[in-house]
Amino acid sequence: MDKHSYNVDINWTQDRKGTMCSPELKNNETQESNCVEVATPPEFLGGMPNIWTPEHLFTAAVSSCLMTTFLAIAEYSKLEFVSFKCGSKGILEKVDGKFVMSEVLLFPEVVITDESKRERAERIIEKAEKACLISNSITSKITMETKIVVEN
Repeated sequence: MDKHSYNVDINWTQDRKGTMCSPELKNNETQESNCVEVATPPEFLGGMPNIWTPEHLFTAAVSSCLMTTFLAIAEYSKLEFVSFKCGSKGILEKVDGKFVMSEVLLFPEVVITDESKRERAERIIEKAEKACLISNSITSKITMETKIVVEN
C-alpha cells in the first residue's frame, strides 16, 4: 500500500480558540469546508467549555478508528449485525511531569439477531481493536469493554 497523507489546517480565531479544517473535506458542490472549532479544555487556564478540544479529538480518533476497522472486518467476514456504537473516555494525567493521554477506555456495543453469532462478533471486535491503526500508533493504554446484545 502506498503512503497516504491527511491535511489539516488550524487557524487561531480568538482567546484560546481556533478553527480546524481540511482541504480534503471540502464539499465539492457548495465549496464549503467542513470545519470544526477547537479550543483549550475548560480544565486549563483560559479554556473554553462546549467546544471540541485536542483531548476529545484524540479520544474520538481512537473510537472512530475502532468503528471503521470493525465495519471493514465485519463486512469482509460477512457478519450480519443490527447496530454498532461505542462510548469512549480519554484519560489525561500528568506522568513524569508531563500531561499525557494515558488511557482510552472503549465501550463498543454490537447488536446482532442470532445468539449463535455472539462469539464471532466478539472475535471480530477484538480483531478490530488489534488492527486499529490509530491505537497502534499511540502509546496510550487501550482498554475495551465489549457488549454484544442479541435482539430478537
